[in-house]
Order: sequence, then structure tokens, then C-alpha cells
Amino acid sequence: MQQLQLIVIGGGAAGFMGAITAAETFKDANVILLEKNRTLLNKVRISGGGRCNVTNAVATLPELLKGYPRGAKFLRSLFETFNNQHTIKWFEGRGVPLKIEPDGRMFPATNTSDTIVDCLMKAAHHAGVKIRTGAGVTQLKPVLTGIEVVLQSGEILHADRVLVTSGGHPQLSGYDWLSELGVEIVTPVPSLFTFNIPVIPFKDLMGVSVSGVGVKLAGSKLAETGPLLFTHWGVSGPAVLKLSAWGARELSDKNYQFVSLVNFTNKKPNEILQQLTDFQRDSGWRAKFVPTQAPFGLPQRLWKQLVELANIPETMRWADLPAKNINRLVEHLTNFQLDVRGKTTFKEEFVTCGGVALSDVNPKTLESRKVRGLFFAGEILDIDGVTGGYNFQAAWTTGYIAGRQLGQLIE
Repeated sequence: MQQLQLIVIGGGAAGFMGAITAAETFKDANVILLEKNRTLLNKVRISGGGRCNVTNAVATLPELLKGYPRGAKFLRSLFETFNNQHTIKWFEGRGVPLKIEPDGRMFPATNTSDTIVDCLMKAAHHAGVKIRTGAGVTQLKPVLTGIEVVLQSGEILHADRVLVTSGGHPQLSGYDWLSELGVEIVTPVPSLFTFNIPVIPFKDLMGVSVSGVGVKLAGSKLAETGPLLFTHWGVSGPAVLKLSAWGARELSDKNYQFVSLVNFTNKKPNEILQQLTDFQRDSGWRAKFVPTQAPFGLPQRLWKQLVELANIPETMRWADLPAKNINRLVEHLTNFQLDVRGKTTFKEEFVTCGGVALSDVNPKTLESRKVRGLFFAGEILDIDGVTGGYNFQAAWTTGYIAGRQLGQLIE
């Protein structure tokens, strides 16, 4: 019997997990991993500031599924087979313990992505995966005996099965080689981006972080909470990134020109009004100058500028603060308007909303419903998560399950 030839296209997280799993599951198969670049696992290397945010430590599947603006329903049954707990065991079983940060993100205990890269490279080598770099694929040709894989060099490889893990692409044209096979592609738009605010009303707050902030899109139900970070181009931080992920299509439709409303306290206006009014009667606050001590856990630099924007003089004491200034302060604290004009990719971690339509993929095997013997895993699929390890988890899960199916007898 001729040796089964399994080809994995894409040397990222999903590609390595798929190739390793296929090689370990089908020990007699010849598993080849093709990567168009000269380097492998590039996103793994840069993730988490070079530490690699491997997954998230949430304890239940419902919690895990909440991290996916798109693809949660599709992932539900897949996570029953391989979820974040399996990921932890997978790496620990290969000598890579993970640690949990206070926000739930998980990193290698070594605090460097090199540990994850080395682990995957060693596992692939040990399993017998043959890796080829500088091997970009331009076309797939289904034939009676499998699929022909056409490389940029003109070389043609024969595969019995093909797993595509080539990642997301910012342009629809990047999926042409798949759509010409009849595979449906959901138009890609960016996800996980920060907000550009050319005329920001705050001065010199770059690097200042505010915890527990509510951020929403004006005129929409889109709203998120979490830390907010001031940058030299606008605002970032988990609250902004989550909002950009859940609102990826809506914000794209607005051409990234919109109003974002910020509640720096994440409390209702009447609660803040009551607290500010209480300061005027409180013996510990009455005699203090308004700008000198920031309430609500706000950074002092931010508080001072909010006070200034409310037209409150530096010499104003709480006891003497007029009602009109208090009302302005309440508005600035709970409903501050930021005019967003554009976006910036979060660090170098481009994430795509869009890709291969999930309706075109078997949810149990990840095989294409259109092309026999063609499988998909990772960000090539129309699945994307919020920041915090969710995108890698989707890659590990889909890569593992596709790898397990890649050498099965196709009926």
C-alpha cells in the first residue's frame, strides 16, 4: 500500500499543531509542512510582547466561548474534544509549564515565546514532520487521486489530503486560490485594533492606564469594559480591543469614523453626582482643592485634566464648587466623547474577522464541504477571538482536530 501523503500549508500555530497531531496519529503517513516565508511561527514569536499568550485560564467552556465574537457556536463541540485545559496539558506534557497572569492570560513559565517555538519545532521533528520554508502555494488542483499542490516555484506536489492553515489575510484577493475551488469566503475586515484620535482633548497622557472603564460606540449597543490605555495616537487597552473585535464589521462599515463614549468610572451618572455632592458636605473633602486628589481610583494626571475641561479653577475648593461645574464633571466622567478617525493594528498581531465560511466546513472534521480531502484550521477560518489567548486557543483546537482527521479513511 502506497504511503499516505499529508500536506499542511502554513507554518504557524495551527499548522504546527495540525502537522504534529497528524504525524503522531498516522505514524505511517508522510507529513509535509509548507511555509511561504523563510521563518516559522512568526506570530507565536511576537505574541504577548515576545512572551506568547498561549491560551486563557477560564475554567468553563461557556466562559471560554465568550471570548469569540465569531465562531463560538462552531467551536462549542470542538472544545469538548480539545480546549484550553487540553492545551495546558499538551505543553506541560512536553516539558513546558504555563503560568497564569491576574487577568487570566497564560504564558510559558519561562516568560519567552522561544520556549513555545522550541517545543513545537522539537515535537514536529520528533514526530517526523518534514518542513519546507520558502514554499509558497499558488494553487490547489483536486484530482481523482487527491489534490495537487502547486508551489510558487512551479513545482507540483501530490497530496492525498491537504490541511490549509495559512492564516488570515487583510485583502479578499488573498483568498482567491481557495475561492476558485468554490470555497465560500467571508470578506475579511480587521479585528483587534486601537482607536486613532487625531484631536484628543487630553494632553501628555501617553502611557496612562485607567482600570474599569466602560467604552461604547455612540448610537449602538456595542459596549465593553476593562482597562483603557492612552497612546500617542489615541486610545488602546483591553476595553478598546474587545470593542473593536465585537464591532469589527460595524466599525468597518463606518470606515472607522465614529464617536466613542467613555465612562471612566463605569458607574451611572446619578451615582457619580451623588458622590461628588457628598464631597461638598464631607469634612475630609470640603476644604480640599478639587484638582489635588483624584477620586474613583482615577490617575491623578487624568483627573486634573477632567477638572480643567469642566472649567474648574485650580484654586476651587469642594465646598465652593457650583452645581454647573459638578454637572460638567459628571458628564466628563461618565460620558466623555472621543471622535475616532481611523485605527491602528494592535502591536504586530493582525487578526482577521472573515475567511473561509464556517457553513462550508464540516464542524466535526474540519473538512471542506466543497472539496474532498481539503481541511481548514486556524485563522483561515471565519473564527476570531478577543485579546487574551483566545485566538491561539482556536488555532490549537482546530489544528489538533483537523490533524486527527487528516489521515482518516474518507467515505
